[in-house]
Amino acid sequence: MFGKKLVGQMIARSSENATDRRRFLQSAGALGLGIVGAGALRSSAALADSDVAGTVAEAAAPSDGAVLNFALNLEYLEAEFYSYAVHGHGLADGLTTGTGRRGGVTGGKKVPFKTSRIRQYATEIAADELAHVKFLRGALGSAAVSRPAINIRDSFTAAARAAKLIGPNAVFDPYANENNFLLAAFLFEDVGVTAYKGAAPLITNKTYLEAAAGILSAEAYHAATIRSSLFEKDLAPQVVKLSAARNMLDGYGDEDQAIIRDKNANINPTDKNGINFSRSYDRVLNIVYLNPNKTTKGGFYPWGVNGELNTSS
Repeated sequence: MFGKKLVGQMIARSSENATDRRRFLQSAGALGLGIVGAGALRSSAALADSDVAGTVAEAAAPSDGAVLNFALNLEYLEAEFYSYAVHGHGLADGLTTGTGRRGGVTGGKKVPFKTSRIRQYATEIAADELAHVKFLRGALGSAAVSRPAINIRDSFTAAARAAKLIGPNAVFDPYANENNFLLAAFLFEDVGVTAYKGAAPLITNKTYLEAAAGILSAEAYHAATIRSSLFEKDLAPQVVKLSAARNMLDGYGDEDQAIIRDKNANINPTDKNGINFSRSYDRVLNIVYLNPNKTTKGGFYPWGVNGELNTSS
């Protein structure tokens, strides 16, 4: 049987505020925590609500809800990018509401794909990203953050200029052709994989952890597909520049890898143990904010992301 203190800590770590903790209690029985007993759960809820400040301070790590909401911000970005590229439109309004400041999407249009298999890859990835948004919103319930303001036009030009992929006065249109689309997708996919891996140790609820691991594996498949397509199109020189730009932005040495290593294909960017590296949420924000310094907004998120985890390193 779980003790009251342990259950109180589990509740406090499972969401971002008192309302969410109570909602967690309602679902706890269905998830198998009902063995504690209704009375114990009620008293633990009171304990968690009255002592939440102390519990959170002791826990040092962000709550599961905060981590999932951070992931939702990233999924909004990916879902909008791929939806526009494949369908010519973004997410339905009903999938963009929630807590925090809701913003619109700048840019985005349908890509004139020339290669059938790349169109099919993009269509499948778009469907996955949409499903990720729906899943995370469902898991978070009323605690889900709304879609923040997203820029998928000027941000790509800024990133391409920073990477010296284009000149200082040139414009990069990620939707102009499939090559540009693949290069733009490369910016997202590797970052998503490292973000989910970095978040995994922070998640305490095993149900959430399993779900996050499932999304991580899906994002890894996406990243490998994009990297393989870039390799087949001989776009390695451009990818090297984008990879170097990500290294510069997150400020942690030379972890990021392009698609060629020792003159051979490098589809899976791993270390000597065959393990992919991680990025903490603040380093991820350095990249998507397109700023190596500490900030709360910029780049792909002009107003910043919604939720507790919103500041870069």
